[in-house]
Amino acid sequence: MSAAIDHLPFELDLDLVRRLDCSGPRYTSYPTADRFIEAFGPETYRSWAEKRNIGGIHRALSIYVHLPFCNTICFYCACNKIVTRDKTKGERYLDYLAREIALHAPLFRDDPAVNQMHWGGGTPTFFTSAQLAQLFALLREQFVFAEDGEYSIEIDPRTVDAEAIMALRKMGFNRVSLGVQDFDPAVQRAVNRIQNEAQTLAVMEAARGAGFLSINVDLIYGLPKQNLLSFDRTLARVIEAQPDRIAIYNYAHLPARFKPQRRINEAEIPSPDTKLKLLALAAQRLTEAGYVYIGMDHFAKPGDALAIAQRQGRLHRNFQGYSTQPDCDLIGLGVSAIGSIGPTYSQNFRDLESYYNALERGVLPIMRGMELTADDLVRRAVIHTLMCHFTVSKDAIEIAHLIDFDRYFANELGELRDLERSGLVELEERWINVTPRGRMLIRNVCMVFDKYLRHDQEVRRYSRVI
Repeated sequence: MSAAIDHLPFELDLDLVRRLDCSGPRYTSYPTADRFIEAFGPETYRSWAEKRNIGGIHRALSIYVHLPFCNTICFYCACNKIVTRDKTKGERYLDYLAREIALHAPLFRDDPAVNQMHWGGGTPTFFTSAQLAQLFALLREQFVFAEDGEYSIEIDPRTVDAEAIMALRKMGFNRVSLGVQDFDPAVQRAVNRIQNEAQTLAVMEAARGAGFLSINVDLIYGLPKQNLLSFDRTLARVIEAQPDRIAIYNYAHLPARFKPQRRINEAEIPSPDTKLKLLALAAQRLTEAGYVYIGMDHFAKPGDALAIAQRQGRLHRNFQGYSTQPDCDLIGLGVSAIGSIGPTYSQNFRDLESYYNALERGVLPIMRGMELTADDLVRRAVIHTLMCHFTVSKDAIEIAHLIDFDRYFANELGELRDLERSGLVELEERWINVTPRGRMLIRNVCMVFDKYLRHDQEVRRYSRVI
């Protein structure tokens, strides 16, 4: 048996996916960000930050920095980004980011230990190495970074060279994520992301030579002009380069929400059946190459930290996706960034003008958020455990949350029996187990426990689960 099968067996049953595919959340949080309310503002956030260390409970910090600028627009993109070639806009943004850091830092002065950090965008490497180093240094002045922490950054291979990669490593980044999407020239032209294959592979090799602990590659299936033959070539080239992790995302075509997608020719988008075959091809190629299935759309080498954490039962999920770090308090920095302190979530303003205006008034630029109820917390525990480990111990949930699982989730267990008949789960007296056939449809299983979906049944705002 392959390492992948030994690790976490999964089956991609295309008929089952066709029958059960629907729209649903990705559950990087529960409740999801669209449930946040504007009644949660800077003062509520500040009060929870001040409670962090009451009672001797220690939670390390995680930091997310959103750097929204890009030189060019990718038509498929659904991120909060600003497309410009005017570098002065970036300089101004960094000035305001420094103001935001200065407002956050005093709230965490008593315990500023950081175990994890991620910089995303946009394109963080829109900025020069000197600018990025200055930002990292500013954060080091205010927080204490653990020597064995995870510090990652997203890069566009078109914006860096070997020297820039080495500079990122010297700053302290030890994990890097590269956007690839697809190497086929016709697909690249259709989505306005012309990316030289040789340059991309050279950047990966430079990152390996610089000593990065993990290299991640992002691919997308379902893009215009993709077909099985061309995508197989992309998969072969990526696998040959041996990244430590590979994420293969479903392209969600939502032009009403994301204006750049209106420039995509819908007639060139693969049919739903072809999309499923593209996913099946990727899953087959990656497992044959020895990658193990982590969950959702993530694969990793058996020796990668994500795979090891999952085998050891300590994998977690947060706003950046799967994580090896235990639950941390998350500080979100930058426009649209999301934070999580104690049993709360918060999100910054999503437009630059509102973000800048708040900081000019000396106020944290928090637009909305929420305080989680006891019900939110127990449902989050169930959903995240399913997402990470595909199994839930009723006893563990009962002990942690002081409930009778079967009584509390009586309605949900009824719905799970329907999924059991479909082959997605196996229900034991004290355990809920997701089957190998159900693992690629884990979002369907988690949606059963989502109280908010049960109330409004409005799921069209989400992407398809496959």
